[in-house]
Amino acid sequence: MKVIVRILHLPSDVQSGLYEATRTLFVREENKNNDFIQQFLCQQSPLCLSISPYDRATQSLLNKLIRSNVVNNTNQVEVLQRDPNSPLYSVKTFEELRLKPQLLKGVYEMGFNRPSKIQENALPMMLAEPPQNLIAQSQSGTGKTAAFVLAMLSHVDPSLKWPQCLCISPTYELALQTGKVIEQMGKFYSEVKLAYAVRGHKMDRGVKIKEQIVIGTPGTVLDWCVKLKLIDPKKIKVFVLDEADVMIATQGHQDQSIRIQRMLPKGCQMLLFSATFEDSVWKFAERVVPDPNIIKLKREEETLDTIKQYYVLCNSKEDKFNALCNIYGAITIAQAMIFCHTRKTANWLAGQLSKEGHQVALLSGEMVVEQRAAVIERFRDGKEKVLITTNVCARGIDVEQVSVVINFDLPLDKDGNPDNETYLHRIGRTGRFGKRGLAVNMVDSQRSMEILKTYEKHFNKKIGRLDTDDLDEIEKIAN
Repeated sequence: MKVIVRILHLPSDVQSGLYEATRTLFVREENKNNDFIQQFLCQQSPLCLSISPYDRATQSLLNKLIRSNVVNNTNQVEVLQRDPNSPLYSVKTFEELRLKPQLLKGVYEMGFNRPSKIQENALPMMLAEPPQNLIAQSQSGTGKTAAFVLAMLSHVDPSLKWPQCLCISPTYELALQTGKVIEQMGKFYSEVKLAYAVRGHKMDRGVKIKEQIVIGTPGTVLDWCVKLKLIDPKKIKVFVLDEADVMIATQGHQDQSIRIQRMLPKGCQMLLFSATFEDSVWKFAERVVPDPNIIKLKREEETLDTIKQYYVLCNSKEDKFNALCNIYGAITIAQAMIFCHTRKTANWLAGQLSKEGHQVALLSGEMVVEQRAAVIERFRDGKEKVLITTNVCARGIDVEQVSVVINFDLPLDKDGNPDNETYLHRIGRTGRFGKRGLAVNMVDSQRSMEILKTYEKHFNKKIGRLDTDDLDEIEKIAN
């Protein structure tokens, strides 16, 4: 598959040049936009615990970088069809989809042996004739990018030399990642070409592009459609809006996306994907995707049934560290994640554990995305047994094969109140695939005890006290 890269300062090989492209982006943005600098500095501050649009996009890119393959996801999928009388159709093999041979070969070349859970349900809808619209909740690692890429490649008519499929992503880097999947899956479909509508390249007005698939960011895509007349939106057959939750958190992207959608023909297939579906995302989705089928992930509260939860009473961070050492001394821990409230505490704890001879990985706010991905890869590969991180760095990042989660500091929202969602997300990293997990919460004040009781009440799960001075008691919790 031929890829036409329309970007300044990008190496000719997009895949191997991703790091350099990202580094160039950071430098360019920091010089251009003071708001970006303030937002970036805010992200590094221990006091800034709210999730920024930049941080959302960073997390999403990081998950894509560390999840080159589909992970085993235990979420149950809920399907809501626009026509409740229509039979619910899912597939267990890619052969059932009757794909073009060159696409099926590309699917297998990428390492997909059978459809993931979301692909089983989404692909029949996306490949249906007449086209069906879809709103889907899906996180990184579920195969959703491969699903909509397969849909775009399947609907393209390679004999027509104009854009037929349009995919918009919230950032330059995320667009490159999606393009990488298109290139890989279309490896044996050489007639189909891809163009990137991202900033950095001056295009001549009115010169129509011939690539059948265009992927880009909302602002540049809008310019290509309206100002430069490079794309005829009335000829678009498939419109994909990826990372909708990141999109609407970024100033201007929501309005630009809606403007693009309104220019598309009535029969254009609309596909929208989002990792989360808070009210703002739903309202946005309803505006851009008419009469949709809906695929949602059922809530994960049931995973708490496989997790033993405990708390430890402490008086100081030194007490917490001693309790942690006692836990490590009494039970065998495969891999653990430890969450701290601030970067300062995380750095201190990493230093203390390293002195004790533990193999420790630290996720730090000043790291660029590729450095964070490298840390997580090493942890996932078992090169380090302990990953220490703050909430800001770890929010939205999933690493499998964790047996123990330690809340060195209990999770709080930006206003300092108990954060139930983050608590669930943290301890839900253990106890997966039917295994027993262990979550230990460090309590060092009356306030933190009140916060713990809030979690206990919210999830209706008893959190027992653990005496870390009693080694026999610690050994029992591991059984």
